[in-house]
Amino acid sequence: MEPLIRPLPDQIHPSNTALLVIDMERDFVDAGAVQETPGGRDLVPIINRLIAWARPHSIPVIFTHEMHRADKSDYGIELEYDPVHCLEGTSGCELTDGLDVQPHDYRILNKRRYDCFLGTDLDLLLRSQRIENLVCCGVTAHVCVMSTVFTARNLDYRVIVPREAIAGVTPDHYAAALLCMSDVFAYISTVDEVCAIGTVSSTKSK
Repeated sequence: MEPLIRPLPDQIHPSNTALLVIDMERDFVDAGAVQETPGGRDLVPIINRLIAWARPHSIPVIFTHEMHRADKSDYGIELEYDPVHCLEGTSGCELTDGLDVQPHDYRILNKRRYDCFLGTDLDLLLRSQRIENLVCCGVTAHVCVMSTVFTARNLDYRVIVPREAIAGVTPDHYAAALLCMSDVFAYISTVDEVCAIGTVSSTKSK
């Protein structure tokens, strides 16, 4: 089944939108990494294109970092499903090479769960910036991206997911995530459509 595609609503414009880059860390993206996501490295130029759209519009760019304590005390039951990954003090928590990261970009550190909101100050950051809409990209589609999208939607953020800007561990996982998110949780879009937001030719005007 294909995801449901809706037109982006008129309430989405640069002044109330943020770009959330989810967990593009070495342990998820680099070749041979403990949880390497197939296609993860291919996302780098795609995400950079979204960043290049965001910067001239003064759209906040936010990078998240899943991080776990070295003594593994904060994993909970996650290790029943995943191998050890993203330990504090290791290179696995670093953003992968090639991303256009600038000093003024925001970082959400010490993310202990899949959901970027749970136990972090992401919601506070977004509300302090008067953000109503969130463009989500990164890895992985069916875990950290999808769980973050669900919470964002339940907090009344409009979520936009450019389908080329996320990756899953298999095509089936990726397709399932898009299908689930498209129902009532997110606007499934494209990078071209997102990059048109704020321009005269924006597809929102159709």
